[in-house]
Amino acid sequence: MLEIFVVSYTDFCNYKTLITLKFKKMKNKHMILGVVLGNNFGNNPNTWRKPHIDPGSYTNIDATVKQAQAAERGGMDFMFLPDRLFMPGNPTMSPPMFNIDPIITLAAVAQATERIGLIGTASTSFTEPYLLARQLKALDVVSRGRAGWNAVPSYEAQAFASFGKALPPSDKKYERLHEVMHIVQALWGSWGKEVGQPDQTGIFADTAHIRSVNLQGKHVGTRGPLPVPPSEQGQPVIMMPVTSGYGLQAAGIYADLIIAMQANRSIRHTIQEAAVQAGRTEGDIKYLSFAPFNGFTYKQVADHLQRNFEAGAADGFVMNFDDFHTDIDDFVDNVIPILRERGLVREGYEGATLRDHLGIQPLYGHDPRVNTIFE
Repeated sequence: MLEIFVVSYTDFCNYKTLITLKFKKMKNKHMILGVVLGNNFGNNPNTWRKPHIDPGSYTNIDATVKQAQAAERGGMDFMFLPDRLFMPGNPTMSPPMFNIDPIITLAAVAQATERIGLIGTASTSFTEPYLLARQLKALDVVSRGRAGWNAVPSYEAQAFASFGKALPPSDKKYERLHEVMHIVQALWGSWGKEVGQPDQTGIFADTAHIRSVNLQGKHVGTRGPLPVPPSEQGQPVIMMPVTSGYGLQAAGIYADLIIAMQANRSIRHTIQEAAVQAGRTEGDIKYLSFAPFNGFTYKQVADHLQRNFEAGAADGFVMNFDDFHTDIDDFVDNVIPILRERGLVREGYEGATLRDHLGIQPLYGHDPRVNTIFE
């Protein structure tokens, strides 16, 4: 029989009870705010030409750290690094938007920040789940519970070509995604919380609570276990892009966060229904949309965010900035104070982990409410 290790459902519920009042207080009271970063220049392809920009900062981790620290100064909940596994466009006139590997970048940023969440993209289409689980949980541990995983199945033929493969049909991509997600979560929970702390007069770890996973699907498998204890938040937060069909079903099962191009009450409701159909609750998924900053007054930006948040079109926003070097500070100094005055964002961080910032319930291992694809 195949075995998935998770904490018992009773323990899971007891752990939830301890923080119920905290999460009820936080739920829907404040909007979530994140920032999308990338090539150290900005979302405008011509930003690298500006006089105040160092054109050599494309792969300068110090520039990335400075941008993350600016967002953290404003109490923003997380920074997000998207990714593509090929080089899109022509770099003759503008730099690629995606440069250094997101997980490695965030590991460096973790050492120079204290509270801001760190969400990085990693495809489910190529990397083996053991390596994914190990890297992502390591990021969560070294950041003391601030990591998130934007889990995506690659969809571009160019990405598959980078790995010497042909683009598979959608059903096969999502078939692999389900296997990867289940195995990664099982591996995250394989070092049980009951293991406890090392006792120098006794044992280092109680192996009765470190269990093999022993899962094998059509595409991927693992024996496990993963030799990484839980972080302060247990395991990374999972973010997924908004989609339909196979992707909607997957989001309902696994996602803590959904990222969409625009705020939309109807789509948000559809995502919540998908969570309920999977055995979860509609409040288990936070719906975020990208939001513009440039080209508007500070008040207009604040009004836009408030209008969509209070209309139930989004639980929060991921800010797009043309110039990472100046716009983040501008937003922090001029828009966030307006939102705070209106009672829409926190005065500062109220917790230490990404789950604290987002108001997301604790989870360790595979969600016991959701059926496993492995029998």
